[in-house]
Amino acid sequence: MEGFLTQPQLERLKQHNYSAQGQSILEPQMQKFWRWLVEQIPKTWAPNTITMVGLFINIITTLLLVLFSSDAKTEAPRICYFLCGVGLFLYQSLDAIDGKQARRTGNNTPLGELFDHGCDSVSTVFVAVGLTTAMKMGNEPSYMMFEVLAGLYLFYQAHWQTYVTGTLIFNKFDVTESQFGIIGVYFISAIVGPAIWDTVVPGVGMTLRALAVIGSLGPAIFHCKENLKIILSGGIGKNKSTIADTSTIFPVVPIGIVLGLAVMIAVKSTSNLFQDHPCLYLLSFGMVTSKVTNRLVIAHMTKSEMAMLDSSLFGPALLFFNQYFNVLIPEYLLLWICCIYCTLDILLYSRGVCKEICDFLGIYCFNITSKPERVRPTTRASSKATK
Repeated sequence: MEGFLTQPQLERLKQHNYSAQGQSILEPQMQKFWRWLVEQIPKTWAPNTITMVGLFINIITTLLLVLFSSDAKTEAPRICYFLCGVGLFLYQSLDAIDGKQARRTGNNTPLGELFDHGCDSVSTVFVAVGLTTAMKMGNEPSYMMFEVLAGLYLFYQAHWQTYVTGTLIFNKFDVTESQFGIIGVYFISAIVGPAIWDTVVPGVGMTLRALAVIGSLGPAIFHCKENLKIILSGGIGKNKSTIADTSTIFPVVPIGIVLGLAVMIAVKSTSNLFQDHPCLYLLSFGMVTSKVTNRLVIAHMTKSEMAMLDSSLFGPALLFFNQYFNVLIPEYLLLWICCIYCTLDILLYSRGVCKEICDFLGIYCFNITSKPERVRPTTRASSKATK
């Protein structure tokens, strides 16, 4: 499990300082609740443990919904939608207090920021799939693919902008507001039923689902435009390059490959692979985007160049070449293989990176006790500017 990070990368990671600016509308109000909540957590709990518990809850509740509605068309038991809403709220809350717990217990390390962003990248996948499933977007699969892939791209783009400027910038309408909106969708589906999204609005001739997708375009375009404006204006490196003195435009290539393959394979499938199995399909490609995003975060924190290709692309490549050779293997079977491979790939990568960082810094990932032979670093960051 060695060799994920080089010695120079580890040295630069140790010197990394978290930088963020801006604050969303709801965060000042939520800070009171988050400050109270962290006081209820035992000081024996490691910050990363808190983040992992929240992510685990979010994943389990989403998978429960997907289990009953794998085609994103079938109505699941109402309790599934309710649990997804509660699960997302718990993840949001625990994700918001891990940094507070780190400061409270004196366990500030660069691993905290990396671990936080890594969990966020995985959570984004499950939240996007869960949201579109709760709205029965399997009935309009093009909407489902757009919503999920757009959400994954915007998350990646936020860290792309950070790689360029060295600072994570929050807007007035950001993650917290989006999460509350998604929680609202879950509760509406739980109380009224997901069939409400099939309702055609009189005088408009469009379903509530379609209107919700159109409504999401405004914030998405705004965030995309603002991030691109920052990226194209140049970074803080030499000759306006990234923080690692690399090209500011190059990070579009890795995410472009993933998203391009996701759309291309779906369109060229002869067995309606995406239309019949949208949740499994998007979860599979979501794991790839999560891995690529993690590589971008590490490139930023270690001030290093980001590789264009990644081992996680082997999964989508299987699907692509299977189509190229006239589907020698049933696509549904290969999709399962792709999903399992991509999930194991990011798990092994994350474990390896965490192990190398812990060994280098002389810390534990899920324990607040430091190893006696190393001096604990004095810097830790969280993924939110207001933690």
